[in-house]
Amino acid sequence: MKQYSEPEALNKAAAYCTLTERCTAEVNAKLIAWGMASAARQRIIERLVDEKFIDERRYCRAFVNDKMRFNHWGRIKISAKLKEKELPAEEIANALAGIDEEEYADILQKILKSKRREIGKSDDYQTRQKLLRFATSRGFEYPLILKLLKFDPDEMDF
Repeated sequence: MKQYSEPEALNKAAAYCTLTERCTAEVNAKLIAWGMASAARQRIIERLVDEKFIDERRYCRAFVNDKMRFNHWGRIKISAKLKEKELPAEEIANALAGIDEEEYADILQKILKSKRREIGKSDDYQTRQKLLRFATSRGFEYPLILKLLKFDPDEMDF
């Protein structure tokens, strides 16, 4: 792989950040892949943060909105993925607090309804268990899932 000088890597990293929101961990991984030394990586990242190419708060908000609306993930899964990216817990909490509760419940209800049609005919207990496992695997909170599932699958809101 081609070795980059520090100014070249800075320009390349800035271009990388303009394509979509990036966090420090993603940019650092890219700089490592380009063969940059630790001190050079630190200087480049500091400059990108100073020039607002990297903004952890903005990244968290964008990640939360995208994963909730497009991937239909719940808070638990979104939070876990953000923690994997070594983002500050305070920024994660603030971004998750910005979720509209009504929209969040509507998304869960929509995916449960879709999954219910996919399951087809089975006994009520099995249907409920499958829907419960599905929603928890998507990262939704257990109390909200139970609230939407109710106790009788025939009385579900969908």
